[in-house]
Amino acid sequence: MSSVVAIQDPPTHSTFGSCRKSGAVAHEIPPVGQTPANLLRSLSAESLDWSRVWVTLADERWVEATEENSNERMVRESLLVGPAAKANFVGLKNPSAAVDQAAEWSWRTLSRIARPFDVVLLGMGNDGHTASLLPASPGLAGALDASAAPACVALRSPGTPHERMSLNLSALLDARRVVVHIVGDDKWQAYLKAREPGPATEFPVRGILHQQQVPVDVFWAP
Repeated sequence: MSSVVAIQDPPTHSTFGSCRKSGAVAHEIPPVGQTPANLLRSLSAESLDWSRVWVTLADERWVEATEENSNERMVRESLLVGPAAKANFVGLKNPSAAVDQAAEWSWRTLSRIARPFDVVLLGMGNDGHTASLLPASPGLAGALDASAAPACVALRSPGTPHERMSLNLSALLDARRVVVHIVGDDKWQAYLKAREPGPATEFPVRGILHQQQVPVDVFWAP
């Protein structure tokens, strides 16, 4: 239930097609990390009634929103500028010092945004992770359980310096459309491996690619 498009330039709002709307309000979850910055800058220039668009995150490093590694900071600096500055933004970070005590609070905050989301835009790492659903993370199997209630989950992974907050698979799929944006040959090879049968705990993006609940489009920039 997925399609692949190869592109040369950052995909824009018109590339993705019109965001579906619930009433007159569009809801969007952009990808985070370094790869999507050009994509978000392109989206920020689109002619939309941004005051009726709600934006949140698929995941967040548990750092202050002003820090360099904050996904919220990246989205504010790349997407929520120019015309898009009028969009409504709901972050995942809250004052709780311990990420594992903050998940319920983060999820309650997201209740301000109607679901299903109109579009969820995701990236993918070379290791097959998406959002902060990282291989070898304790609790990953539960976060990938499609029968679980939509929620935020606290995750840690060996080899990553920051604790993470992430939407679980059920929350990511509580959407009308999912778009996966990948760049470069290494990620194309990772995508091909993720398309092969196998456990989602090995390549978490398999949870997105192999489900039949929500249409998925993959945009690849060589």
